[in-house]
Amino acid sequence: MAPDSEALSHHVHPYEFANTSSDFDDVDTGKSEQPLPSKPDREWDGVKVDEVDVPDRRGWRKLMAYVGPGFLVSIAYIDPGNFESDLQAGARYQYQLLWVILLASCFALIIQSLAANLGVVSGKHLSEHCRSEYPRNINLGLWLLAELAIVASDIPEVIGSAYALNMLFGIPVWAGVLLTGFSTLMLLALQQYGVRKLELLIAFLVFTMAACFFVELGYASPPLGDMLTGLIVPKLDGSGATGLAISLLGAMVMPHNLFLHSALVLTRKIPRNTSSIKDACRYYLVESGFALFLSFLINVCVISVSGAVCSSKDLSEENRDSCSNLDLNRASFLLRNVLGRWSFQLFAIALLASGQSSTITGTYAGQYVMQGFLNLQFQPWLRNLLTRSVAIVPSLIVALIGGSAGAGKLIIISSMILSFELPFALIPLLKFTSSTTKMGPYANSLTVTSVTWVIGFCVMLINIYFVSSALWDWILHSSFSIVSLILLGSSGVLGILVYLGAIIYLAIRQDKEVTYLLSEGEMEIDGVDMIDAEASRNSGDLELHGLLSFDPKDSAQLQQPQDGQRQ
Repeated sequence: MAPDSEALSHHVHPYEFANTSSDFDDVDTGKSEQPLPSKPDREWDGVKVDEVDVPDRRGWRKLMAYVGPGFLVSIAYIDPGNFESDLQAGARYQYQLLWVILLASCFALIIQSLAANLGVVSGKHLSEHCRSEYPRNINLGLWLLAELAIVASDIPEVIGSAYALNMLFGIPVWAGVLLTGFSTLMLLALQQYGVRKLELLIAFLVFTMAACFFVELGYASPPLGDMLTGLIVPKLDGSGATGLAISLLGAMVMPHNLFLHSALVLTRKIPRNTSSIKDACRYYLVESGFALFLSFLINVCVISVSGAVCSSKDLSEENRDSCSNLDLNRASFLLRNVLGRWSFQLFAIALLASGQSSTITGTYAGQYVMQGFLNLQFQPWLRNLLTRSVAIVPSLIVALIGGSAGAGKLIIISSMILSFELPFALIPLLKFTSSTTKMGPYANSLTVTSVTWVIGFCVMLINIYFVSSALWDWILHSSFSIVSLILLGSSGVLGILVYLGAIIYLAIRQDKEVTYLLSEGEMEIDGVDMIDAEASRNSGDLELHGLLSFDPKDSAQLQQPQDGQRQ
């Protein structure tokens, strides 16, 4: 049902716009068009945000105006944590698990495109939607989980950068952790010169990683036929391969990335009309697809180099031992022993680029999460310092106490935390993008909704299995007494039930807060209620990425979100 007039008068935003798209100039919508009021500059904690102008004419210049957010998002798929999983996959199973990377990359593109569309259509990012939709206690819990996920994703990145500094310059790991934190804060200062400068830096680091690993791949010379077979023929030999495939799939969707992507798309000045919104969804899909394809190639290179090195017939016994339990630290020595010192240095440069760019995007995501969930008013430098310190402290403590070995174990723990938190970011995203109260006529069609929920359910099930099996294995191999094991087991079962209950609550809860509104005269079009437009969703006319056109009458007089809601 459409909201009543009192609710409507409370929610209606002042920046109405009529369907002024040239694509529909010859269509009579029966409505009088109104000129668009000027939109005030968007502010971020009192500081004007440098938004990127988008050309009106379609073409390469328009596409380049949208290039940038996809590269920041792609970093999460080529961070040091993913590199460690790739190295282990190649060392143990050579090229057998490459198809998992291909499948995970396709899943990632679909999920990330949902996040981009949410921001483009609604003008609000994911954490802001959560704040307006959920009760205060639920919102606070989601914020804490999102912050925990950012810290967990940051730990492998900080440690990876510290490893790289140790390889290149002999700096102790604990000192490398501190240097990584300070360098991230310095590089984030580029924000004051505009978002394009930061995007350019991240793109440069991504291409640096790609160049390093392409050179490594050329020198390692893995058999092309085996690589192609691994990409197109699904195969899992034994439970070990299944477990590693699960960890690869689980690591490909990062919770903080969903918050980040939905916010980054707001840095473009997108005209608020139907044609421009559809164009933005298309261009962001293309831009994200290219960036994620590049990250896919980098992951393939890491697995293939590891597979080629560890399958070499003239490996020494020491190097074979390294291959049996390969991590970021051992990989550097393995490459130096097998391929030469220059290979070791290339790997360290790529690892440093990966870790440094990942910490930048992680801190950037932390800014949006804190602002969106809590609406806190901090200066950007102070928020950067807070989010950076929270991630550095655990990494520094473990590096000081446990050294490189302890830091490596911390990476595994952080992966478990990310797997635990993923549903609490993914379910709201799937719900909001499938809801006409949030997306209006741009809500996912029934087909797209079904596909994305199946993908989301599979990813969540994989991650829940990963966490549960890891905890169960830890309990079985612990040295606690029988009573302690019973208590731990009971607590674990109770925790899993609470966890599943929270997931079910988010999945079945009906969205109540209307963030996509039509004007009072447009609440009902041709007898169809647009707020409760299940008939329109099921018709299949409305597609996820706006790739199929729909009746221009259904998109007349869409409304611009109120800037006052964007703090």
